Amino acid sequence: MRIVPLITACLVAAVLFGLVIERDRFFALVTDLSPRDDAVAADDPAVTEPFTDDIPAAEAVAEGVVRVMAKRSVAREVDTQVRLRGETQATRFVSVVAEVSGKIVSPPLRKGAFVQEGQDLCTIDPGTRESSLAEAQARLAEAKARRPEIEARIPEAQARLAEAQARLEEARINATAASRLSEDGFASQTRVANTEASVQSAQAAITTADSGVAAAKGGLESLQASIESAEAAVNRAQTEIDRLRITAPFAGVLETDTAELGSLLQPGGLCATVIQLDPIKVVGFVPENEVNRVEVGAIAGARLNQGPDVQARVTFLSRSADPTTRTFRVELTVPNSDLAIRDGQTAEILIQSRGEMAHVLASSSLTLNDEGTLGVRTIDAESAALFMPVTILRDAPEGIYVTGLPDQVDVITVGQEFVTDGVPVAPSFEEVIQ
Repeated sequence: MRIVPLITACLVAAVLFGLVIERDRFFALVTDLSPRDDAVAADDPAVTEPFTDDIPAAEAVAEGVVRVMAKRSVAREVDTQVRLRGETQATRFVSVVAEVSGKIVSPPLRKGAFVQEGQDLCTIDPGTRESSLAEAQARLAEAKARRPEIEARIPEAQARLAEAQARLEEARINATAASRLSEDGFASQTRVANTEASVQSAQAAITTADSGVAAAKGGLESLQASIESAEAAVNRAQTEIDRLRITAPFAGVLETDTAELGSLLQPGGLCATVIQLDPIKVVGFVPENEVNRVEVGAIAGARLNQGPDVQARVTFLSRSADPTTRTFRVELTVPNSDLAIRDGQTAEILIQSRGEMAHVLASSSLTLNDEGTLGVRTIDAESAALFMPVTILRDAPEGIYVTGLPDQVDVITVGQEFVTDGVPVAPSFEEVIQ
């Protein structure tokens, strides 16, 4: 093993230690050991004094004190932004399908065409549906025509019931009179028996009349059911005919061709796909640690991968997180009258949030403590080093915006890696030197 490299490494380490840690003593020792010009020493009495006397009082430090560079930082309010990655999405995206079966009898519209709400997209051959409608309408008219006849039967049955009740009352009177005369010997038993038979006959007539009234009312109810059934048949036939015209549910752009002329559509068959791009949505997903910084109505902007930069406001913030990514959906609504923005474009979203007090520091000021926490070394009231954790808001050309520090703090910018908490320091402030 060669010893020369080891000796060289030790010498280099000693020199570096002297230059960095014990800089003042190192330079004093070098000055004391350097040869002096006797003539200059004789002419300049100050040279004959010890070298340490030339050092200003501000630069003289005690044993164990580390010299560092520091910056006196004052917090200022800065606008913060939440930065997301997202994409554009059509406000509406609908696949228009057939509800009845039949052959297409309308010429197709080509994709990319603009359609208005209610415009015909596909027309299906009616077939025998119009005949079915006419038949249902005829049955309805027939059922309604029978109503006066059925309704007239009810008063007739009620009149018969009243007549039967009157005859019963008359028969009871005759029966009572015959019974009294028979007791006095003025009427025969035969007459009494005839009057009692008349009473029973009148009671039977009342029962028959009651059945007639019930039958008349039942006939009216049956007629009403027939009318309702006929009306339902008419509505079904009319609905079938109305569904022959497949129209655009809203104004938009055709994303696909409509069904070709002569093609056969079954219920659920695709007629066309319509999308609405004005306005258009810009959708992003915000992490749960930043969701409280986003509010509905906040000003936001989006930079598209291919397209113009747009400004809008937050119109929707999900209350439920995605179960997989644990992020919350955010939507911006952007006017798109010229349709320059397409569905599915990549977008970078910036959402304005509430202002915060932050410090602007150089990125070289940041360091890690023994636990791996990101922060800066500061100088406390006793001129000792003190680690403080920080949170980075964002990068900027002038530095890094951080929070977590007092409104005014002295931050060590050079030498923070050579001190720990409680180590006394002698700072030289950048503002004074500059």
